[in-house]
Amino acid sequence: AADKIHLIPQDFFAELCEQIIQHLNHKIPGVNTAELCQRIQTSGIEINVGDLAQITNIVSFLFSTAARNNLSAEELVATLGNAVSTLPKHAVQVIRHVWNEQGKSISVSEDARNTATVGQFVDVKWKLGVAMSSDTCRSLKYPYVTVTLKVADPSGQITDKSFEMTIPQFKNFFRQFKEMAAVLETV
Repeated sequence: AADKIHLIPQDFFAELCEQIIQHLNHKIPGVNTAELCQRIQTSGIEINVGDLAQITNIVSFLFSTAARNNLSAEELVATLGNAVSTLPKHAVQVIRHVWNEQGKSISVSEDARNTATVGQFVDVKWKLGVAMSSDTCRSLKYPYVTVTLKVADPSGQITDKSFEMTIPQFKNFFRQFKEMAAVLETV
């Protein structure tokens, strides 16, 4: 993925780095690589979301390791120079600038190091639909609920997870959420 960094224009790479820092500071749930990839592609650059996600993971690991080791911007750049000679000059400049400006804000507490690696809920969308017919049945009139969960995985990658439920399944789903809410009220 490091060889793909040269494809990303400096301004988009800077935005990516800043979003990663915000994610590491728990200010945003994750980096929306799909949206950023679409904007990069719209500008005429050919890159796929998988490559951008890998770059995001690499830079996130770089920043979190630098925070854990309490590196200055110059120490980070020196370490990069020793380890990765394939990084383009503009990427190194952006990493140095962003780390110099915002790197010290990353809090690496003992609690943060020991937290479980689980995803974080970002958003939910739902819609009610009715299947009117199919190739095997002329008149279905079968209601269903489609739910799309937006989730940030531990690395900050935001993904959508969609699923459909029958009305009885949805009622069970809703009942379980009411139970969770009731338990939370007692805490």
